[in-house]
Order: sequence, then structure tokens, then C-alpha cells
Amino acid sequence: MKQPKFSFEDIFEQNKNRVYYQMHRLGIWNDPWREYFQEGTFALWNAYQKYQPDKGPLSTYFNYIIRYRLIDLLEKEARQRERQAKITQEEIINIDHGNRYGNKKYPLVEIANESVQDVQWERIKSMLTDKQWKWIDYYIIQDMSVEEIAVRENVHVEAVKSWGRGVRKKLQNEKWLKE
Repeated sequence: MKQPKFSFEDIFEQNKNRVYYQMHRLGIWNDPWREYFQEGTFALWNAYQKYQPDKGPLSTYFNYIIRYRLIDLLEKEARQRERQAKITQEEIINIDHGNRYGNKKYPLVEIANESVQDVQWERIKSMLTDKQWKWIDYYIIQDMSVEEIAVRENVHVEAVKSWGRGVRKKLQNEKWLKE
């Protein structure tokens, strides 16, 4: 590979504003530790080292490499923030697992035997029509939206909402509550 005749210091002085320009285009306004500028400068240096004059203009190559290196860094930091938020949420759940009443914390009662839940679902299913049970299964158990259920069952959204109203009406029945 043929080395360009200018030193990197010269190239850097002429092109450091490209790094700022790409940061501006990507909406990177706050860079207190200059990590984005450093990443852009490193990308500029890599582009300087790997540039092949027969492939195209140097300025276009600089812009391309700097921009996509900054995008990679933004995506990496977004993934890190997402992982950190997930870990934080899990810790909050672990710390705050239970019910609170005033300053006292009561642990959640977990059903040890899943067959008890199965029996309860079967009792509920016996009281409902097939369409109402589909609403329970999709909306409550599988956590699907009304629109997703409508598409899956090939019906209007209003029909699915009607199934839900019927379920609520039956489950609010005093006879059901006493049982």
C-alpha cells in the first residue's frame, strides 16, 4: 500500500472539523469527555492509513468512515444503557419483591403448586364461551393486544372488545365472587 505524502498531523489539522461536523449531524451535542471526538479522530487515522487513491476521493472516504464509526459508538452505548436499565430494573424487583403497607413489607405469596392455578383456569373456562376464553387466553395469559387478537382471529377489533366486556361481566357476577 502506498503511503500518502502528507503526515497525519497535517491531515488531522485540515480535517478535524469533519469529526465535529459528523458529530453535529448525528446529534451529538454533549461530549464532556471527548470520547466521540476521540473515536472520530481514531476513525480519521484509520481512514488515512487505509486510503487507496484509486478507490475515490479522500474527503468522501473520511466522511464515510468517521460517520459510521460514530454511529457504531452510539449504538454500543445505547445497548449498554439498555442492559444497565434491565439490570437496574431486576435489582429493584429483587429488593422490592413483595407488598407494602406503610413502612412494613410483606412478601408476595407464591403458589407452590401450579395445578391449583390450572384448576382455577379450568373453572373460569367452564363459565365462558369459546370466544370469551380466547380473549382470556390471548389478552391475559399471552399478553396480546386487542388488535393482534383481531388479526389472529380474523374479526373486527370491536368483536374482540365485546368478548372482553362479556368476560368482565361474568367474572364480576356475585355468584362467581362467592365461589
